[in-house]
Amino acid sequence: MLFQTERIYLRKMTGEDVDVYHRWRNDEEIMRTTNPSMDVYTWEDTNGFVNQVILHASASKSYMIVDSQTNRPIGITSLIQIDLKNRNAECIIDIGEKEYWGKGYGREALKLLLDYAFLEMNLHRVSLRVFSFNEKAIKLYDRLGFKQEGISRQFLFREGKWHDLVHMGILQEEYIS
Repeated sequence: MLFQTERIYLRKMTGEDVDVYHRWRNDEEIMRTTNPSMDVYTWEDTNGFVNQVILHASASKSYMIVDSQTNRPIGITSLIQIDLKNRNAECIIDIGEKEYWGKGYGREALKLLLDYAFLEMNLHRVSLRVFSFNEKAIKLYDRLGFKQEGISRQFLFREGKWHDLVHMGILQEEYIS
C-alpha cells in the first residue's frame, strides 16, 4: 500500500490532530532541531496554523505518521511549497513522540513521502532545510540520497551561538535509480 509500512502508516492530518500537534509544537526538546523561532504557541495559534496552512493550503500536503500497532500519531511529515509547474516541493518531518526517536521511524516515513512525491505526483525535485547541528538528520538525508546544495551561514542563533542552515535536495532520477 502506498502510505504504509509494517510499522507505520501515513494519513491526512485533520482538525482532530490539533491537540497532539500543539503538544509537540510547544515541546522545546522536539522543536530544538526544527523550529527556528523556538516560540511558545497558544492553542489558538496552533489551531489557526493547522487550519490555514496545513488543512487548506493548496500548495502543501501534510500527513500524520501513525504507529500501525497502536494507531497512535507519532509525528508529522509534509510536502510544502508544492510547485506543480516546475515539479518541485520542500519536505519537512518531525517525530513528536520521543520514545520513537532513533529507531528508524523517520526514515520509513520520509521514504513513504518520497515514494509519493516521485512515483505518484511525478515531482522532479524535493528539497529540505536542516540546521547544521542536527547531525543525525543530515546522515539520514544523505542515506536517502539527498545532496547538499548550499549553506546559509550563521542563519540560526541557538543556545548562545550561531549555526548554519544546510540546504539539501534530491532529484527524481537520483531517488528512483
